[in-house]
Amino acid sequence: MSASTKYDVLFEPVPIGPVTAPNRFYQVPHCNGLGHARPFAEARNRGIKAEGGWGVVSTQEVEIHPTAEVSPFQEGRLWDDKDIPYHRMTTEAIHEHGALAAIELVHMGHHASNRSSRLAPLSAVHMPVDSIDPVNARAMDKKDIANLRQWHVDAAIRSMQAGYDIVYVYAAHNMSILMHFLQARINNRSDEYGGSVVNRLRLTREILEAVKDAVGHRCGVAFRLAVDELMGADGIQAREDGREIVTELAELPDLWDVNISDWSNDSATARFQPDEGYQLPYTDFVKSVTSKPVVGVGRFTSADKMVAMVKKGQLDFIGAARPSIADPFLPNKIREGNLDLIRECIGCNICVASDNIVAPIRCTQNPTQGEEWRKGWHPESIEPATGNEQILVVGSGPAGLESALQLAERGYQVMLAEASDQPGGRSLKESRLPGLSSYKRVADYRIGLIKQHRNIALHLGNKLSANDIHETDISHICLATGAHWCGNGFGRTHHDEIDLARAKLAILTPDDLIENIPSTSNHNLVEGIDPASSVLVYDDDHYYMGGVIAEYLQEQGFNVTLATTESIVSGWTVNTLEQEKIQSRLLSKNVMLHTSKFLSVVDGYSVELACTYGGSSIQSDFSAIVMVTSRLPDVELYKQLQKLLPTDALNQGSKSLRCIGDCYAPSTIAAAIYQGHQYARTFGLGSDSYSIDYKREIIDLRE
Repeated sequence: MSASTKYDVLFEPVPIGPVTAPNRFYQVPHCNGLGHARPFAEARNRGIKAEGGWGVVSTQEVEIHPTAEVSPFQEGRLWDDKDIPYHRMTTEAIHEHGALAAIELVHMGHHASNRSSRLAPLSAVHMPVDSIDPVNARAMDKKDIANLRQWHVDAAIRSMQAGYDIVYVYAAHNMSILMHFLQARINNRSDEYGGSVVNRLRLTREILEAVKDAVGHRCGVAFRLAVDELMGADGIQAREDGREIVTELAELPDLWDVNISDWSNDSATARFQPDEGYQLPYTDFVKSVTSKPVVGVGRFTSADKMVAMVKKGQLDFIGAARPSIADPFLPNKIREGNLDLIRECIGCNICVASDNIVAPIRCTQNPTQGEEWRKGWHPESIEPATGNEQILVVGSGPAGLESALQLAERGYQVMLAEASDQPGGRSLKESRLPGLSSYKRVADYRIGLIKQHRNIALHLGNKLSANDIHETDISHICLATGAHWCGNGFGRTHHDEIDLARAKLAILTPDDLIENIPSTSNHNLVEGIDPASSVLVYDDDHYYMGGVIAEYLQEQGFNVTLATTESIVSGWTVNTLEQEKIQSRLLSKNVMLHTSKFLSVVDGYSVELACTYGGSSIQSDFSAIVMVTSRLPDVELYKQLQKLLPTDALNQGSKSLRCIGDCYAPSTIAAAIYQGHQYARTFGLGSDSYSIDYKREIIDLRE
């Protein structure tokens, strides 16, 4: 059976009310940090998805009224007719490639603090907003309920005028007032909108009916529902009230978009949900209750898995947010049988973090995300070479692999030198740690293409000195030599190294552990340390590494204490929706946690942890400390080459020497991939790494 025949079922058209999707690939609504503030970038970002073969392309949440706005976050907005033109830009970009355009209308209720509009938030009941803002939402009365129905109708009509083919009613992620009405733990109303499931569902039914009456003749009406909150009896459960909700509304929407809640469960990282299709055990009942098409998600990347789900009757549409971000051309690659070209999502949630830090979307696997309009980057094409130069890339970590691959794609001859016997750098090494196996995809995708590329000569086990490089007479040198974890405690809290002169315990870094992982089955991470001894993980980094190292050491049999200068463990992972899961897992594994503590004294085997706020200190004995504080760039080779290469040639451009990735500025794997891509895109164009080489969206000053 040919690939095209094998996957034909995925390319069948599917009706959604009065419209028809050209295939079963459905980019479900997801935030991208562009929204109403960056309409040109928003339109281009969604249009690329349609070009890549997604049959339906959706917006993010689109606010329907200023009583629920989430400033400073950049979601969509459709408050009045003035918002229609920028939405029309998006629908036109999607329609240009034959896809359907969907809009997710939302009123966020007490999830919104209304920091910008300063209007009192609305809720099913009187209660605080679910941020830490000192603001309460007021309980909606019958007039408010009538207004909410009308706001949905008005927004739906504007959506139709803007060219959308599918209009969403939204009750998911614990972010929608309609979901809040459905939740028994929140909705304690005593009127006809509270009490039984049927009563709590009344408002949703009324809005679905009103929206269908208003636009159902031209637009499909979709209902997005969280069928389970993974809270047991305290929340919505798929087999109980979730099923009752679907049964009550079975034939009312034109399409069911079903998932689990809250957002951290729906968009779970691979660290906590490694399996593709992890939501199916909760959502697969929906098809048995309704005749309407159903879309579901679960970080799907396998074409065979997609076919199986359709043929088993579990889903009609293959829903995706993060896989469509990692590879906007995933459908076309499946259609063409180019499965090895798919950039598979690694489930790291850097894309989610972008929204949470109020920044344009970014992706570890796909460095063009968010740059489609402002830099003109396309995920599947790159500008041809401007000359016939040969380029030496030293280091085959994420930045080196990406730069070498894209330079070769442009047509340059590339020599890629790697000191070790395996390419992949930190993405390969970190993939050995608990829950991070998907990180290997970063290396595997690029290595697979590099090995097929005639323009790249890959040299493994080739540690080049500055003299070696100078003697090659290659004019253009790109260094991607990485970074190393500090062992002296230097970091955010300690701007000077910690005094370790009297320390007798072992001082380790994540590098020491990761390098030894294949040989640590006997727990002898460092000679002389008893495998049952106590180890302190000192985290002043606040991303995933401290928690992962603590988990790994615990699995190896050590008694582990994690101390962090933050008030919570792995603090930055709040943005990747993992923080609560990380802290909960460490506690379940009996890792001792000390928050708001900094390392103040090490004397022999004794360690003193002082309170960051001036409170009491803690003193304990340990056999080793793992310093997870900061990373410094490996720039020695760069400094040596600077002395050897002629300044005049460097200034005139006949020769070049650049650092990229972690050896330029240590950061995330996503940042390293981005820098490698940027270097390749701009090579030969005279680009300054400090210049603003992208278009900006300027506010129109007309009132």
